[in-house]
Amino acid sequence: MFQNKTVFITGGGSGIGLLSAKCFAKEGANIALLDISQEALDAAVKEITETGGKAIGIKTDVTKYEEVVAAKDKTVAAFGSIDIVLPCAGGAECRMLDDHSEWKDQDISVFEFGIDLNLKGAVYAAKAGLQQMAVQNSGVIIFLGSITGVEGSENNVAYAASKSALINGVTKSLAQYGAQYNVRVTYVAPGPVLTREAMAKMSTLMGRAAETQEIVDMIMYLASDKAAFVTGSGILIDGGRNVMPKKSYKELKK
Repeated sequence: MFQNKTVFITGGGSGIGLLSAKCFAKEGANIALLDISQEALDAAVKEITETGGKAIGIKTDVTKYEEVVAAKDKTVAAFGSIDIVLPCAGGAECRMLDDHSEWKDQDISVFEFGIDLNLKGAVYAAKAGLQQMAVQNSGVIIFLGSITGVEGSENNVAYAASKSALINGVTKSLAQYGAQYNVRVTYVAPGPVLTREAMAKMSTLMGRAAETQEIVDMIMYLASDKAAFVTGSGILIDGGRNVMPKKSYKELKK
């Protein structure tokens, strides 16, 4: 299905990014993995290439636009195109920085880190990819949203704001812009996913968290020609969490 297509994945050394890379590679795609961890990149590239896939790893700090552009250039030099951009690098700032203080007491650098990683990093990848897609007159950008972008978060304000921006303003705006270059822009917004043990305890109407493969299957559908008429919108895949009866503030604090 993706024979000779090139997939540009940030946060490709682990989680949804890594599983997406392996699944796309099995379908014949060329894989460009970006991650801040060289060790994770080396392991991922080795796993993909040893099973017959084609992949390169590019150590990249996605909060630095010039590094993302350099990774784009290396990808085009290696494979000749960028057909799918999948920005997966990100995470809740309080968890990543191990700062669980009340939001009013957090140093502002925690918020800035969250915005730089989760919003700017994703947009940087889309912008760099779209530069090549415009030359090709084709491409798909699939943002990784989150149920947190719908629900909000008491302490991870930057994460919630970033994911909300991606699934609303950014996806819609870039879909409008990208249409002239035959570029579709969409998103997948997961609820709890079994990439981390803590998420297994989050509530959904289905009574469970999603398997990572369920999220990747949706990503691959949106990247395929089967979703050729999908742009400017996306999929909330959350097991019904978004429509669960809401608890009061006092109940949530118990």
